[in-house]
Amino acid sequence: MSTSARVRQGQILELAHTSGLASVEELSERFDVTASTIRRDLTRLTSEGKIARTYGGAMALNGQVVESTFRQRNKQSTAAKRAIGRRARALVKPGQSILLDSGSTVAALAHELRDASELKLATTSLVVLDELAEAQEIHVECIGGTLRHSSAAFVGPLAEYCLERMSFDTVFLGADGVTPEAICEADMVQTRLKEVMCSRANTVYVLADSSKLNHTPFHAWARLPEAWTLITDAAASDAQLEAFRAAGVKILIAR
Repeated sequence: MSTSARVRQGQILELAHTSGLASVEELSERFDVTASTIRRDLTRLTSEGKIARTYGGAMALNGQVVESTFRQRNKQSTAAKRAIGRRARALVKPGQSILLDSGSTVAALAHELRDASELKLATTSLVVLDELAEAQEIHVECIGGTLRHSSAAFVGPLAEYCLERMSFDTVFLGADGVTPEAICEADMVQTRLKEVMCSRANTVYVLADSSKLNHTPFHAWARLPEAWTLITDAAASDAQLEAFRAAGVKILIAR
């Protein structure tokens, strides 16, 4: 790559932190280069995890958090996620029908369920399916749809259509961030699917380690039902949990 291209990309990144959204056309005019050159710049900056792209060539810039991949998330807070998975496993009883969302913490629960029996389970997650591929005593249904590569799970109208024709005793949801009222995710197709999941289960659990409590990295939201339970790890502080308690959310601590 030429020095001038790297300098321009550095200036685009600086602009990203100060000016909010910018279109390809605006950047092309500003730097006096072609639109295709700007698109190559944006592609490189996106691949380096420094910016996020939006539809129409615009940039989600000022303060925007770039969504990590499942593989990256799976390496974070691993001890806390394992503890949460074990705590959630204790809630699952033989004969139940359960729905598992995508996400690394829900995958930790799936790992703990490998020895379960007399269980009916459905999931949208490829990782959960892999965890339970040899669990002969569990009846597993795969909820298909459009593969969302960053979360290694299916989303979209087909997944929603399938779920609307099913019901469950319990759903276990993952989250990029969670407040007493809602789950925060990177994409609206995810939040729409989570709302459908909530509507199809009698009991709703959200599995979220302490780093995700009251954390709102993105702008897509799934509203939670009036009654739901948070399962988090022992690192959660009283200050973090205060708003959840005030809202009447039941809290289970994984120790």
